[in-house]
Amino acid sequence: MSPDMKKTAQKFVIANWKMHGNFEQNQALLNAYVSKLNGLKDTQVVVCVPYPYLAQAQSLLQGTDIAWGAQNLAKNENGPFTGEVSAQMLRDFGCEYVILGHSERATAYCESDENIAQKFMVAKQHGITPILCVGETLIEREAGVMELKVGKQLDTIIDLYGADVFNDAIVSYEPIWAIGTGLAASPEQAKAMHKFIFDKLTQANGAQKNSVKILYGGSVNPQNALQLFAVENIDGGLIGKCSLSAQEFEGICQAAESSVG
Repeated sequence: MSPDMKKTAQKFVIANWKMHGNFEQNQALLNAYVSKLNGLKDTQVVVCVPYPYLAQAQSLLQGTDIAWGAQNLAKNENGPFTGEVSAQMLRDFGCEYVILGHSERATAYCESDENIAQKFMVAKQHGITPILCVGETLIEREAGVMELKVGKQLDTIIDLYGADVFNDAIVSYEPIWAIGTGLAASPEQAKAMHKFIFDKLTQANGAQKNSVKILYGGSVNPQNALQLFAVENIDGGLIGKCSLSAQEFEGICQAAESSVG
C-alpha cells in the first residue's frame, strides 16, 4: 500500500468478510479486488479477513494500494489467554487496521464498552488503525435514546484516554437494526447520527476537528452507496455481505470515488 494513499484518502471503504472464505475463494476475490480497485485516487480500500487468512492477504496485497486488517484483537500484550490474538501478532502479518466493538462480537461475547476502549488504545499503541463500531438497537432507536447509546460508547474512550486518541482513527456508525437486514438507515438518519458523532469528537477535542474518519455500515450496497456517501460527515463505508462479491464491492468503491469532489 502506498503510504501517501493512507494519508490523503478522502473516503474509506472497508470490507468485513466476517467468518467467510477459504483459500481458493479468497484468492479469487483478492485478485479481483486488485484488478478492479488498485490505484483509486481518492478512496482507500481495506479488507479485514479472518485470522487464518492474514498471511494470504499479506501475500496477495503487499505492493498494492489495498490494505488489510483483522476483525478483532486482544487487550493483552501476551500471556495465558487461550484463543486470543495480540496486536503484535497482527503486526507480524502487516496489519494496519483492526475492527473493534462490532455488535456481532459485543453481543455474542459480552464485550463491554470499557473492554473495547482498552482494545482501541492497544491498537493505537501498536500503530494499527482502530475501526471502532458504534450503534444502537431498534428498541433504542424507537425509544429515542440512540444518541445516548452512541455517546456512551465514545465517552468511555474519551474519559479513559482523551479525545486526541481519535486522531487518525476510524469510527463506523452501524445501526444494529440495519446490519444484515438489507434495510439501510435513511440518508437523513445517517446524517443526523454522523453529525452527532462529528460534533461530539470536535467538542471533546477543544473545538479542533479530529483527523478521524466516520464511516457508515449496515446494508450498504451499490444501489444506495452513492446517496449515502454524498451525505455530510460520511467518509465511506464498512461493508459486510457485499464485500464478498467483487462486482458489488467494486460498485460501492466506485460510488465512494465518484462522491469526492
